Amino acid sequence: MKQFIGQDFLLNTATAKRLYHDYVENLPLIDYHCHLSPKEIYEDRSYENITQLWLGADHYKWRLMRANGIEEKYITGNASDEEKFEKWAQTIEGAIGNPLYHWSHLELKKYFGYEGVLTYKTAKDVWSLCNEKLKQSTMSARNLILQSNVKVICTTDDPADDLSWHKRLREDDFKVKVLPTFRPDLAIAIEKTDFTEYIQRLSRVSGVQITDFRNLVKALNLRMDVFGLAGCCISDHGLSYIMYETFNNQEIERIFDKRMHGKVLCMTEIRKYKTALLIELGKSYAERNWVMQLHYGVQRDLNSCIFEKLGADAGIDAIDSKCSAVEMGQFLNVLCKQHLLPKTIIYSLNPMDDAIIDTVIGCFQDSSQAGKIQHGSAWWFNDHITGMKKQMTSLANTGLLKNFVGMLTDSRSFISYARHEYFRRILCQMIGEWVENGEYPNDDEQLKSIVENIAYYNAKKYFGFE
Repeated sequence: MKQFIGQDFLLNTATAKRLYHDYVENLPLIDYHCHLSPKEIYEDRSYENITQLWLGADHYKWRLMRANGIEEKYITGNASDEEKFEKWAQTIEGAIGNPLYHWSHLELKKYFGYEGVLTYKTAKDVWSLCNEKLKQSTMSARNLILQSNVKVICTTDDPADDLSWHKRLREDDFKVKVLPTFRPDLAIAIEKTDFTEYIQRLSRVSGVQITDFRNLVKALNLRMDVFGLAGCCISDHGLSYIMYETFNNQEIERIFDKRMHGKVLCMTEIRKYKTALLIELGKSYAERNWVMQLHYGVQRDLNSCIFEKLGADAGIDAIDSKCSAVEMGQFLNVLCKQHLLPKTIIYSLNPMDDAIIDTVIGCFQDSSQAGKIQHGSAWWFNDHITGMKKQMTSLANTGLLKNFVGMLTDSRSFISYARHEYFRRILCQMIGEWVENGEYPNDDEQLKSIVENIAYYNAKKYFGFE
């Protein structure tokens, strides 16, 4: 029987162990999509206790605690931090099969030197150990990043953000690149009640009087210029699904004007507007050689009782079943026909979409970039052993796994970099098993190249982080 979270955790063959320990274990990390705060990085935030670091903004953990019948006061309420930690320990001890169980123990081992098992009975000891460790200067935000061997962090930023914290980080000469990511969701969400207020804010920040769709596109492009000067080379979009609706320019101007005058739009008008704006943005990304990320397949804020109290990102989202198979291809094709299809990464929260994404992206690859259109890593509800294997197996079955840009954290925590270790172990185990089954030759040079590129070098080259 293997040791729990031991040296060869998840590595079940000699080939897997060689690939992991000899080639990828100590490679640097590129976190090209996360929700870390540039302000907290600049200020080099320290934490008083493990609850602040672990539970303060982690809706993955909140969700699991609710599933264990924990009262909300111990999750997001006014209970003490120690009480919240004890309730988390009570929850995690039974989370067999959940990636949070593995992540939590990988983090405890990597950052706190804890080799034991977190349970309700051990909670007080772990609480004391972690809090004593957090008093050390090596446990501040910047030092956690440095000791994780991170080279690049891409945060998530609204076009109207002034990027002041990114500017301060550059001037402070922090060794790790912290770059903004352009995420214009609020400009796309024309159906939202606060859309007109957001457009007014964007107008003020950009210096463009946004009275029509044409000037909206102009304002967003000006903000892209500002983001570009701050080192941005990636955009991101959170979508319910990737849509495509035919339109003409006159229609879009009428739709925008109608909404800015407070009128309600029908679903077809909403779809036309979103299609038009995403196409305009895609063209701009291609001209700048930016990467366009499309995240879709989410039902947001299903529990209205919790949403009214806590707002978004409270652990009340779920997988959506809307299928983008047809419209995804139509959207990409419009940009392709104009020779303005940017490097694109597509993620679906619905694991049923893996083969769909892989076959669609295979239609739009070209010689400008190996793996130009990517199937993004298993995301959110799928970044567990089964989900990661499924996503990579599908990509391998219908495309070229060797060009995959690999893992990201999608996290708000400075110790979530253990997820890269988790991914790398799963990758090496999967490939090692194929080799030992005789499905791929035991060619050390080729295997080294494949795992090292997926773990690190593909992302470095794809995003241009030379």
